[in-house]
Amino acid sequence: MIQYPKLLSQGIPAHNTAENDYICSMDKLMSLHEALLSRHSVRKYRPEPIAGEILEKLRIAVEQVNAESGLHIQLVTNEPKAFSGPMAYGKFSGVSTYLVVACPKSEESDLLVGYYGEKLVLYAQQLGLNSCWAGVSYRKIKGTYTLSSEERIACYIALGYGLTPGVQHKGKSLEDISNADSSTPQWFNDGVKAALLAPTAVNQQKFYIEYKGGPDGKLPKVSIRVNGLSLVGYTRLDLGIAKLHFEIGAGTGNFVWD
Repeated sequence: MIQYPKLLSQGIPAHNTAENDYICSMDKLMSLHEALLSRHSVRKYRPEPIAGEILEKLRIAVEQVNAESGLHIQLVTNEPKAFSGPMAYGKFSGVSTYLVVACPKSEESDLLVGYYGEKLVLYAQQLGLNSCWAGVSYRKIKGTYTLSSEERIACYIALGYGLTPGVQHKGKSLEDISNADSSTPQWFNDGVKAALLAPTAVNQQKFYIEYKGGPDGKLPKVSIRVNGLSLVGYTRLDLGIAKLHFEIGAGTGNFVWD
């Protein structure tokens, strides 16, 4: 019986590699921190389908993320039309497996979409797959998903075996997105570095992370917020992705969210 990786629902400290590594169905996976470092957006995929145990692990992961988050993420397989045609700009090719990320019709849902969607993205990376978030570059194919009257589609996430592993694009500096400096704790600086690797819409990185400290004997506080206006939107979704990345890099045992 395939067991869902328990650590997927936790922020894993990057400072303890022994705790980062774990076993899923007797297969050793890369750590979440390793997945974070190796994940890049990939738009071109090999025709090889996702199947067998890996597909089953994805299904189980989606079910558990939905149960934990209240989202309605749906795994679609063997369907090549959503990322083809005039609406699928961005040079996608070979996509036949993807996630339809549905959520309640509320602005608060966007943060959950980013946070929990990225958990699935990083888990897919651990399974040897590649991925790409898609805000508008897809077609909604009738019969591939279900929605209640209280739900909307926030985005799609392409999955598969990439023709290449993708590349890291140049982004902002630590000083641009945080108050990290030589006086802030190393775990905080590591968390900010992890957040810099978070995928965001058109690489906009419209978030700011602040170390606030706290009284002796208590965990220091950290805040994260949208920073600046965006012409493309998706800032709350991006914020959720960055929040997860910070937790993985910093370790949730080192701070509390303010």
